[in-house]
Parts: sequence; structure tokens; C-alpha cells
Amino acid sequence: MRFFQRLMAGRYGNDQLNTCLLVIYLILWLVGVITNLQAFYTVGLILIAAALFRMLSRNVERRRAENARFMKLIGPVNRWFHLRRTMHRDKEHCYFKCPHCGQYLRVPRGKGKLTITCRSCGASFQEKS
Repeated sequence: MRFFQRLMAGRYGNDQLNTCLLVIYLILWLVGVITNLQAFYTVGLILIAAALFRMLSRNVERRRAENARFMKLIGPVNRWFHLRRTMHRDKEHCYFKCPHCGQYLRVPRGKGKLTITCRSCGASFQEKS
């Protein structure tokens, strides 16, 4: 245990970008096993080498900057999935998108026809909940 702690001391470790690289590697490995094409194995090995390099790197600031760029790029997709999961789980509310600014608004379910005022832009519109 102490050997591993000394080995990783001052190293960057794992983050969201590394996790994504490892997941893509696993997918490519599975596709390579199914199709038996060498290209999938090669790209997968490059990805796992990049993930290991990032994990064992001592240049922490540069790895954090790379992860921040990745999170900025993937952020809208994460927010979309989070909103869909929230909408699916919430059985007491209906969600409507403002036709003017695109903001999602939550209103109680089963209240009939409602006039909704957007908190973001102040526009009013009618929807049936």
C-alpha cells in the first residue's frame, strides 16, 4: 500500500476526461473483439495510453486545464441528460419551454390551462398542464 501511495504522490490521478477515455477504450475493444478489425485495437491502445499518461502526469495544472476544456465542451450534453432525468422522475409537475428565450419552466400538473410568465425574459404564454 505504501508503495502505491509513494508512486502516486504528486501525480494527477483520475478525472472525467480519463473516465471518458477509458469508456471509449472499452467500447472500441468490444467492437474490435466482435469485428476482429485491428484498427479498433490500435485506436483503443492509443486512448488507454493517453489516459495512463494523464493519470500518471505530474503536470497537474495542464491536466486540470484539459479537463476543464472537456467539461466545457460536454457541459450542454450533461445538462440535457440531467434535465430529461429530472423531468422523467418528477410526476407532480409539467415542464414547458419558453418560446422566446428557451428557458424551461416547471408548473404543477393537472391545473388546466395556465398562463405562464417566464422568470428569465418576462414573456407570458398559455399552456395546458
